Amino acid sequence: MIKTQKIALVALINAIFSTAVIASEQSEAKGFVEDATGSVLFRTGFIDRDRKNGANDLRSSAQTAIFDLQSGFTQGTIGFGVGILADWSFKLGRNDHSGNEMIPRDANGNPHDQWTRGGANVKARISNTTLTYGTQVLDIPVFASNTARLVPEYFTGVLATSREIDNLEVIAGKFTKDQMSDQISTDGNDLKRAYVWGAKYKFNDALSASYYGLDNKDRLNRNYINANYKQTLADDSSLTYDVSGYYTKWDRAANKGLYSYIGSANDSYHNAIWAISTTYATGPHSIMLAYQQNDGNVGYDYGQHADGYQSIYLPNSYLSDFVGNKEKSAQIQYNLDFGTFGVPGLNWTSAYVYGWNIHASAENATKTGRVETDNNAKEHEFFNQVKYTMQTGAMKDASLRVRYSHYRADQAYENTYMPDTNEWRVFLDIPVKLF
Repeated sequence: MIKTQKIALVALINAIFSTAVIASEQSEAKGFVEDATGSVLFRTGFIDRDRKNGANDLRSSAQTAIFDLQSGFTQGTIGFGVGILADWSFKLGRNDHSGNEMIPRDANGNPHDQWTRGGANVKARISNTTLTYGTQVLDIPVFASNTARLVPEYFTGVLATSREIDNLEVIAGKFTKDQMSDQISTDGNDLKRAYVWGAKYKFNDALSASYYGLDNKDRLNRNYINANYKQTLADDSSLTYDVSGYYTKWDRAANKGLYSYIGSANDSYHNAIWAISTTYATGPHSIMLAYQQNDGNVGYDYGQHADGYQSIYLPNSYLSDFVGNKEKSAQIQYNLDFGTFGVPGLNWTSAYVYGWNIHASAENATKTGRVETDNNAKEHEFFNQVKYTMQTGAMKDASLRVRYSHYRADQAYENTYMPDTNEWRVFLDIPVKLF
């Protein structure tokens, strides 16, 4: 049996690494200036959280200009380049009840009238491997920049990305600063040191898989896996199957008041959360069914000095992420593309998620001064979003997105997670290409 497993493993490795090497990106470099790109995204953002049961409402509105300036790579065996990421923003109105990670506040708790953030990076490329050092926006399942607010979350560090083998991408990096969306300090989230690594491989047009890992010093260790398979059916229909999951183990040093649960330095916390979904698509319609389950001795914690609340690449994630301790949740989602009906660029998504079996702990409840506990607490959310993107003309790619969430939870869980909330989000994005 062991010999058979070894043979299978050798065969898999050989199959991957015998794949034809793709053409070199660096050999096609046109030059530092010739390949340069520059753009600015003008975004108007509004988030209104009407919170129930005596909780304070949160309402934020602001305007920003997000700049992304990237040089090309110099020609030669090793190419060099630079980049600048920055944003300048100002609030719209008084914003006395602002929050939602939208607008930074001063030492007295007052929202800033205007603020500027950003940084630069340098990069080097050989063949199809790029090394970038400096300010970056990350899209890594275990360490992702929050891009769902007015401005993106910035990380500072070094990241290597290699695509030397066809259909295989490998990454590795180290980051030492984390500037969340509502922070002016370049390390407002007090990141000590985070190592990230991982790979994703596309076996064919139908099947892909990925794995990523994170070692965040004095915080946590996290691993993520995903597999996605698309089955083509008759009449341009398809079925897509997706399986994903996280396993997290917290450092004992993180138990000293840094996280949302209470424990001594000797306590050991771990969490495993996984999800499976199936999406049926035909013409302009798609329907997704998803099931998500959380195991371990504490709920999934994707922020709290780990990063900026977006490292949750699972299907049951809207206003709530349905990540309570022991929680099980199920979702049905419907999506409609109005292009078939003569309105290209218009899309509507509606979803309902129901979560149950949440172990709302006495330790958490004690922090709020309320001691209600429940080993079968429940939550549910009704989500709707309409987005329109201009397809042609001077305003091509400009988009307006309006979304509404209706969230309710049992009191025992509401006390420790978030209050019942009706939330509106409105974002107007106008991208402008500079060069």
